Amino acid sequence: MKIRKQDYGTANMVGKTVERLRKEKKIKQKDFIAKMQVFGCDINPTSYSKLEGQIRSATDREIYAISKILGVPMEKLFEGD
Repeated sequence: MKIRKQDYGTANMVGKTVERLRKEKKIKQKDFIAKMQVFGCDINPTSYSKLEGQIRSATDREIYAISKILGVPMEKLFEGD
């Protein structure tokens, strides 16, 4: 598992939690991105990495897709560490 090279940003509230939950479920980033694309999210690996790193905002569609893929309520994504 790669270690994050940059500190987390402040562009969204969900990135750190999304990363933690994805890793807990042992889903690789590339597989997660493919699942998001099935949900209609046009996202590439760089953009997704920036979402997890809280470098860019997350759209409502992305938050919805992420919660469905992870099997958690959307509210859970906003819970801090």
